[in-house]
Amino acid sequence: MAKTKQNVKKGPRKQGINKSCHSMNPDRPKDGLKGVAKPRTKSTINRLKMYKHFKAKRDRTGKVIIPAPFQSWVSSGTMARVEPNRKWFDNTRVVSQNALQKFQDEIGKSLKNPYDVIMKPSRLPVTLLNESSKQKRVHILDTEPFETTFGNKKLRKRPSLNAADENQLAEVIQETENSYSEEKDFNKIREDTGERDMVRDWIMNAGQSKRIWNELYKVIDSSDIVIMVLDARDPFGTRSKHVEEFLRNEKPHKHIVFVLNKVDLVPTWVTQRWVAILSTEYPTIAFHASLKHPFGKGALINLLRQFSKLHSERKQISVGIVGYPNVGKSSLVNALRSKKVCKVAPIAGETKVWQYVTLMRRIFLIDCPGVIHASVTNASETDTDKVLKGIVRVENVPSPEQYVTAVLERVQRDHLIRTYNITKWEDTDDFIRQFALKTGKLIKGGEPDVPNVSRMILNDWQRGKLPYYCPPPELPSKTEQQTNQLAAFDIQQDFSKIRVIPEFPGEENLLEAKEDKEDVEENSAVAVEDESGAVAGEEDEEESSSSSSSSSDDGLSDADQDEEEREKKPMKNMTSKERRRIIRQNRRHKVGSNFYERVNVKNRKR
Repeated sequence: MAKTKQNVKKGPRKQGINKSCHSMNPDRPKDGLKGVAKPRTKSTINRLKMYKHFKAKRDRTGKVIIPAPFQSWVSSGTMARVEPNRKWFDNTRVVSQNALQKFQDEIGKSLKNPYDVIMKPSRLPVTLLNESSKQKRVHILDTEPFETTFGNKKLRKRPSLNAADENQLAEVIQETENSYSEEKDFNKIREDTGERDMVRDWIMNAGQSKRIWNELYKVIDSSDIVIMVLDARDPFGTRSKHVEEFLRNEKPHKHIVFVLNKVDLVPTWVTQRWVAILSTEYPTIAFHASLKHPFGKGALINLLRQFSKLHSERKQISVGIVGYPNVGKSSLVNALRSKKVCKVAPIAGETKVWQYVTLMRRIFLIDCPGVIHASVTNASETDTDKVLKGIVRVENVPSPEQYVTAVLERVQRDHLIRTYNITKWEDTDDFIRQFALKTGKLIKGGEPDVPNVSRMILNDWQRGKLPYYCPPPELPSKTEQQTNQLAAFDIQQDFSKIRVIPEFPGEENLLEAKEDKEDVEENSAVAVEDESGAVAGEEDEEESSSSSSSSSDDGLSDADQDEEEREKKPMKNMTSKERRRIIRQNRRHKVGSNFYERVNVKNRKR
């Protein structure tokens, strides 16, 4: 008889122990492999097989011969079922209402406190605990229809009034009357007087273009820490509320740090008061951006190092630097790097695009162009405020003489007299005329060059030549909770080491040294100001030079003293030959290879 094949149904082929040494064989020996540092595990082999052989092998009829790596060995066509056990349908975890309310309160406090950081966030949907009502006002007709409120079938026992008695009704009326604003009342009929607002000059909209805002949001999205640079002369005026609200609502995982720049232009007690006020909201550091003698550099670097240790699981952290134009963002980057890595200028709008700068191996800085948020958050900001904040370029401002009046009102009279040597003036025009005559800025007919002189005064204001600052408000009384928060995170800075450039007579002894010392002793320090001893060293050098000069003066002969007294005489009583001789002697000679390191050339040491 001829042999015939019997049609036997076979299941999927099962694999036994494979003795091959292929790298995709999970049963191969792991010892003595040449050139293999770490052999593949069984899970890795299954994952790679899933990438390559992700389909099951089938015959002509469609039956599975060899299943896919992720498929089970159940025969084709078998329906998988869930085990009929109660444990698969019960709640895995149960929490009581009191525990849930306590958890909600504790996590709410931690999220609102800028000095607390949640290290291990819960996997639970915490956002569901936030009660957000889309409609603040309930639809009254849906809850209380007309049929059930009035008529024979009414169900309401008493009317729902806002006030229970006449006294409470009077209080409600008084609060409504006090909160009434005529400007916000759009239902009020106003008489058309024919007055129209003029079109604002194009320069007043600088820093608000779509390109600049795109740069800002690129910096915010790329940053783990956002440093907001404020001007110490007007911190509230250069504070970006829009960025704070955006980070608080949309990016709560990002950290915010305030840096109070230009502290060398205000008295020391003003810096101390502003730091104490702003520290109640976010960590605040006083800073003076200088290549030679910076202040606050050690405290800021230590703070960034703490953040890098806080996020040790990340390979690197990025620090975005944002703020108003001309507050010193690029100068802060240069001060941290101790070299000129960003282009800086004493005018607004020098930085055009964002730029990455490496500070350390794991810390990167991102410089951002200045963005103005006043048009969004503060619609009452006038053109005068924008000019005096330094957020527009003075050379592009039309009719600059109209802003000089505000400068004369804000700067003290003694400071104006000491800066410009003008003792008396009647009004703004008289002051501009006298300053033009003193500087020689005249046009045809001997008339003062009003626009150029006004721009000179505005430049002196913006660049800190005219001493001015916004007086800080009274320091609020700290609660026990705020005291504990500041004690857990305290940045110690010695404000007496700030090199204040302008002179503020009568304000030298207002530094609250005693209170600051007590706070330092009470609170546990986390970030300590690590200032270099350059200031003390230079003071010692000055003292030694003064002592040496005094000792040398004592040993001068009578002839030398007569010659010095002769040189101290006013230049008007000398002949031209004597004046030229003194000028030649006092002229600086470029001698030595380290001349530019010892001598202050073009404010290099400033």
